Amino acid sequence: MQSRRDFIRISALGIGGITLGSRTIPGLFGKSLFDNPVVSEMKRYPTYCEVCFWKCAAWSHVDAEGRIQKIIGHDDDPHCNGRLCPRGTGGLGMYEDPDRLMTPLIRVEEDGKQTFRKASWDEALDLVAKRLQELSATYGPESIALFNHGSAGHHFSHLLKAMGSVNASAPSYAQCRGPREVGFKLTFGQVMGSPEPLDIRDTKCLVLIGSHLGENMHNGQVQEMADMIDKGGDIITVDPRYSIAAGKSKYWLPIKPATDIALLLAWINVLIEEKLYDVDFVQKNTIGFDQLAHHVRQMTPEWAYGITTIKPDLIRKTARLMAAASPAAIIHPGRHVTWYGDDTQRSRAIAILNALLGNWGRRGGFYFPEKVKVPDFPHPPYPKPKWGWREILDGKYPFAALSIANTFLDATIDEESPYAIHGWIVAGTNLPYTIPDVGRFEEAAQKAKFIVVVDTMPMEITGYADVILPECTYLERYDELRTSPHREPYIALRMPAAEPLGETKPAWWMTKELGKRLGLEDYFQYADFTEVLEWQLEQLGSSLDEMKKLGIKKFPRKSGPLYQPDNEVPWFNTPSGKVELYSAQLKEAGFDPIPNYTAHPTPPEGFYRLNYGRAPMHTFSRTSNNPYLADLMDENFVWVHPKVASKWSLENGQEVWLKNQDGIVSDLPIKVRITERIRWDSVYMVHGFGHVTKKLTQAYGKGVSDTQMITNVMDDPIMGGTGMRGNFVTFIKEQIS
Repeated sequence: MQSRRDFIRISALGIGGITLGSRTIPGLFGKSLFDNPVVSEMKRYPTYCEVCFWKCAAWSHVDAEGRIQKIIGHDDDPHCNGRLCPRGTGGLGMYEDPDRLMTPLIRVEEDGKQTFRKASWDEALDLVAKRLQELSATYGPESIALFNHGSAGHHFSHLLKAMGSVNASAPSYAQCRGPREVGFKLTFGQVMGSPEPLDIRDTKCLVLIGSHLGENMHNGQVQEMADMIDKGGDIITVDPRYSIAAGKSKYWLPIKPATDIALLLAWINVLIEEKLYDVDFVQKNTIGFDQLAHHVRQMTPEWAYGITTIKPDLIRKTARLMAAASPAAIIHPGRHVTWYGDDTQRSRAIAILNALLGNWGRRGGFYFPEKVKVPDFPHPPYPKPKWGWREILDGKYPFAALSIANTFLDATIDEESPYAIHGWIVAGTNLPYTIPDVGRFEEAAQKAKFIVVVDTMPMEITGYADVILPECTYLERYDELRTSPHREPYIALRMPAAEPLGETKPAWWMTKELGKRLGLEDYFQYADFTEVLEWQLEQLGSSLDEMKKLGIKKFPRKSGPLYQPDNEVPWFNTPSGKVELYSAQLKEAGFDPIPNYTAHPTPPEGFYRLNYGRAPMHTFSRTSNNPYLADLMDENFVWVHPKVASKWSLENGQEVWLKNQDGIVSDLPIKVRITERIRWDSVYMVHGFGHVTKKLTQAYGKGVSDTQMITNVMDDPIMGGTGMRGNFVTFIKEQIS
């Protein structure tokens, strides 16, 4: 069936110069460092990584010929302590990738077929500005939405606000961390943020519930976990899969998927019934303890055993281990926590368990972070929008603190809504491999009247664009100062180590040029982004010259000590000013004030729950084409328990197609890995593979996209998180024609 917006595979264009190609810049890709072991003296330039959200600070090293040779972690950076993960050291592959987008592209129709053609920047930006103006004049600026991930989002969000729209969304909120932030905010009055303020290096007991430290990297925390192990600390890992962290654990609890809340409530039961909780902390700092104790009275380890398959004795042993280590004990809040649709309540249970251990503001528990407030470069006040993402929600998800990306799809599909979205700006996020329920995305993409995509690579999302704007990589540009909460406040500089290749440009330049065309020059009162940085740094008592030399600058703490003084009672930013074990806010909104366990569907006969995760060398689908990181892992496998493999007569390395509970069959086959490291009722794969864009020459046709298999999305009614682990798959051993 012909659609209004064809999915265009850039590789089919046959237009030279769209992507970099190994022949475009002689010698850049054809020469290895190993071809010339004598490397000339190199200059170094400060940067911070863009390969994942951890954004480790680093130095880019450039030889006398102007080639970036290596990236080394910054010793003073609290995110990395001078040591980068595989992704960080492989970031050079983003710069050197021969498949990079290199010129603006515009969708056109030739001989009845949609395709892209090369365009100049002036032509592309003129068209983008014209279409944005038309949408704004017809439907209002609020009808334009931004989907973003990474540094480009900051610049395009500024442009969107200047136009009069606040409809910007990072899929990472609804697809990843949102329930955790809301659960902890409701309990402690504080979100976790990034990085989470966990004193892992000094903890004596770390509990990981579906948190794959060592595979999802989170560099600083992985390093602290290694230090904690060296000091004799214990780890408890709760996971249906024997992860890398499980291999370092004192206890591995191979829990039945979707039953985590039952285990958490049983642990709470043990702490209360055996009086192992921190009585002093609970009495001074919490409300709702009596209601909590009554609530969990019948939720014993024996009760949980019948649900979780974890034996009562093991539940008691692990609860006692946490209590013996408290307050230097941490139940990790997790990061990707959108699982079953009751995820805010699971995060609430984790927060309550931490409170019972008395670890808030205590060494080995949660420390008090601090960050540098970087002032905004002067600009006029933003116009007040007539409506925004809260009107799109229309009362749904009452505790959502940020916009929900999936609801922007719904608002695009419902063209008659007074809060309809008609135009998309997509910056740095590959939506078809990010947002679950691909069919819903496809429908929304067809309804959108205009889509502009900003990216460094020809990802699948570019196939839906009307205009593609090629962004240069983080190694070729200035960006905003990095600052985030940590033990010490600091700032980090990103500056270019090389000129942008081809016709690529930084996002700050794109938005400034669009602002000029849209009559918004007053919001971009600088000729170059270095003027913004210089002004900001002057307000902070530094300068661009100083930061070029330092890369990282630390500042004295001003908010108080890292831990709570013993003689002081902390104040919590909740309605009661205390830790709320019982949440009146949730009760008033019609939700359970204390978490409850609710049974979830189990796999039908012949199907297995689809679990997915990360690999230390890859970030989502963004890195699977990186030539250096693809060398470390170039495809994903489906993990299958030996009993299941025997039942299906599967062999290691055999290719199978997957079919989910809704009849969706994977576009590509995936190889089987037979292992006892996964429960018999589940399968597992690494996220981010299964690319169907041929121009991604390293990644095309390798493995399966787990996102394609996720069509059953269980929305969290409290904040709108998209529960994605209620999907089941079976095996097809021969391709369906």
